[in-house]
Amino acid sequence: MKRSLVQFRNSRLRGFIRKHEKYAPILFFIGGFIFDTLTLGRIDRLYDLSVLCLHMTSLTITLYLYNLADDGKWNNTVLDRFKEYYPLAIQFFFGGLSSAYVIYYSRSVSMSKTVFFLIILLVLLFANEILKKRISNKYLQFSVYFFISFTFFTFMVPVLIKEMSPNIFILSGLISLISTLALIAIIYRASPSTRSEIHLGKLMGIVFSIYLIINIFYFFRLIPPVPLALSNGIVAHQVRVENNNYLVTYETDEWYVFWRKHRLKFIQKPKEDVYVFSSIFAPTSLKKSVFHRWKWYNDATQEWEIIEDIGYDITGGRDGGYRGYTYKNNLVEGLWKVEVLTQEELVLGIIDFEVITSDTLQPKRLTQKIF
Repeated sequence: MKRSLVQFRNSRLRGFIRKHEKYAPILFFIGGFIFDTLTLGRIDRLYDLSVLCLHMTSLTITLYLYNLADDGKWNNTVLDRFKEYYPLAIQFFFGGLSSAYVIYYSRSVSMSKTVFFLIILLVLLFANEILKKRISNKYLQFSVYFFISFTFFTFMVPVLIKEMSPNIFILSGLISLISTLALIAIIYRASPSTRSEIHLGKLMGIVFSIYLIINIFYFFRLIPPVPLALSNGIVAHQVRVENNNYLVTYETDEWYVFWRKHRLKFIQKPKEDVYVFSSIFAPTSLKKSVFHRWKWYNDATQEWEIIEDIGYDITGGRDGGYRGYTYKNNLVEGLWKVEVLTQEELVLGIIDFEVITSDTLQPKRLTQKIF
């Protein structure tokens, strides 16, 4: 073992790492992101749960080891040989756990929610480059750790107890807050260098501020209701159910519009029904009430008017999501949107379209797909 370590220290690989070590944190952050992108699928799958739990546990242990390394706690132990790689491991786990949120919600039709979290990821990414000490900055470490931990528990708790609600979200946040404060207290007590680098009151204030901000965003419906996700949302000319299959007939857009299945301009014949089909992913056995809120844009008042709320219950577990649809007849011409909401009115996705009523115009690029 010792001989192998000596060979590694004198190798070209070691020299390459030393030469480009300033790029290593960002590469390991991206590496964690890519790893989860290639391996994760369903949040309620045993493999996914195991990977995320392993990431979170490893991140917590590595943070502990890293913060005590400067105090010489691991001198003359095997842990001391790897202390220079602790920051890289932290970056890898940060990237891996952050990416999980985006992966599970990338299927959502309401891309605004995913973009919001991607912005947070970019902030985390560039924060490590802008800050002079990068990941060695303990305020940055524990702030990012708490944010990642909060996200982790908002996934895990609903999946494990098969229930989701604002109370469950609050419970998840409290578990994350308590566990983060416990980790900070343990490290602060055991590490003289940590006590000299941080002001405990300031760090607590940062953590509580992040806790408050996340809760404000949740209750103002600015982040998705984890762990539900809208897999498909389509405005259609017809939806039929045959042998437990949903046959959806709709207009497709140009080939280069890859981010949306249906065409925005909906050609409606007089008195024709307009359908909205949605499939919602939910973890196995989780039951939830959702509804479609039909809205029409009134050009006179320049406001969206709620026309009708039509609801139904879903049960999680199906790979393609729980399927359902609502419909209305002879819609007024103009801009429409259907919001897919939970019973607490948290937005799962928004399906936009424009109704054009005509006897002569024909629907363009009609297709039928089985869901």
